[in-house]
Amino acid sequence: MEIKESVGYLISNTGRKLNHKLQQLFQDYDVTPEQWSLLACLHEHDGITHKDLAIRIEKDPANITRLVDQLERKSLVSRVANPSDRRSQLLYITESGRASVIALAPIEASFVEQLISNLTEEEITAFKRTLLKINQNSERHHS
Repeated sequence: MEIKESVGYLISNTGRKLNHKLQQLFQDYDVTPEQWSLLACLHEHDGITHKDLAIRIEKDPANITRLVDQLERKSLVSRVANPSDRRSQLLYITESGRASVIALAPIEASFVEQLISNLTEEEITAFKRTLLKINQNSERHHS
């Protein structure tokens, strides 16, 4: 089998291409797709801990810290001491962060709409179900 026919290659290559294209679309806003996922989550769930954010967007806690540092420097996110646990901080999206989410959401939605424009509802449902199964299988896989 040729590498380009491998399921792993197709998933990885497609993810990389989509991430690159979204990065280009977000360029004027100085927000990466990775930062976007964090901002979008905080827009919906403001005032959560790093750990909760990491769980919600399925990222490594160390990666979350790096992303929050970047977004804090851009004044899109702020950290506040957690009154119920001195060891943690609560993350809040700033007004600038909210403005970024409001500006970027239609760009991301339009991009996704273009990606699925020639797919039927059944194909989209089957695709989501398949990706969820692959994701679940990858979490169970031990090498």
